[in-house]
Amino acid sequence: MPFNSLTPRLSRLGPGLVLSIAATGLAFTIHTAFPVVPAMTLAVALGLLSANIPGTAALTAGRARPGLDFAGKHLMRAGIVLLGLKVSMGDVLGLGWVSLLLIAGVVLVSFAGTYGLARLLRLPGEAALLIATGFSICGASAIGAMAAVRRIKHQDTVLPVALVTLCGTLAIGVLPLLMHPLNLNPEQFGAWTGASVHDVGQVVATAQTAGTSALAVAVVVKLTRVVLLAPVAAAAGLHQRFDHVRQRAKGSADGTEDERRFPPIVPLFVVGFLAMVAIRSLGWAPSVGLDVAAAVQDILLATALFGLGSAVRIRTLIHTGGRAVLVALGSWLLIATLGLGAAWIMIR
Repeated sequence: MPFNSLTPRLSRLGPGLVLSIAATGLAFTIHTAFPVVPAMTLAVALGLLSANIPGTAALTAGRARPGLDFAGKHLMRAGIVLLGLKVSMGDVLGLGWVSLLLIAGVVLVSFAGTYGLARLLRLPGEAALLIATGFSICGASAIGAMAAVRRIKHQDTVLPVALVTLCGTLAIGVLPLLMHPLNLNPEQFGAWTGASVHDVGQVVATAQTAGTSALAVAVVVKLTRVVLLAPVAAAAGLHQRFDHVRQRAKGSADGTEDERRFPPIVPLFVVGFLAMVAIRSLGWAPSVGLDVAAAVQDILLATALFGLGSAVRIRTLIHTGGRAVLVALGSWLLIATLGLGAAWIMIR
């Protein structure tokens, strides 16, 4: 890109990107002081604050908005690519076929149940799809992937991301309190956490309360759910293409030339995610590289989540998000129940 055309773009995106990066630094600083609170949750919370405090609300809605939207969309996709380096297929397959089928069943049933509940409460189809994807697979990352596959507008991802992040944070406080009443051993608690908590960081924060053995099981179970992001995204992309073909056959496809083109079955960044999974599984990435990539991925996702959180206006959320909140809480209870049942079967 020529420098003359790059400069205006940087000046337009700069304020929002600088604000996002500064907020991310603050989120990680607070996380260092209070490790029980995930940096991703803090990033969303800081975004919400920035959008609703009089001193910063005008900035996030005005000059900083282009950069914040860029962070929420493009940095999210870059973070999803690097997320693949956390997934080793050897660890996933080591769970055994019964566990893999149970985890897949939890994802599919929670996805279908959440989508059905959302439609029952008359949420728009796109919102229902995003909430179902985020709650059943891997939180905000899955929502970003699904939005790209289905060509859902960036602003329509804001509420689902806020809900999945807030409910995941709720799990951090609630699930450890239920470990002893439910008579779960550490490994069972780890499996329950991995099968039912949304974001990887939230899984770690929840499972570590029961010790290292719980954390080890939780991470592997959770990353097995993350693997399902690719086939679910591919299925959504294939469905989108069939719809596109039908519309074109009927002559009803309209919009811009870009919108009329066939949507990709699997977006490029999901291909990148799969490539990173392959690199990790084949042992081609050195441990130092994995550590650096994990740190960069956390920074990218936190920056993206701040950008998304900064678009949520509490007043609008109260007026328009009541039914969505009910769906989110229902989905949270559903996946927690399914994950508990799967944990009891996986680890006796």
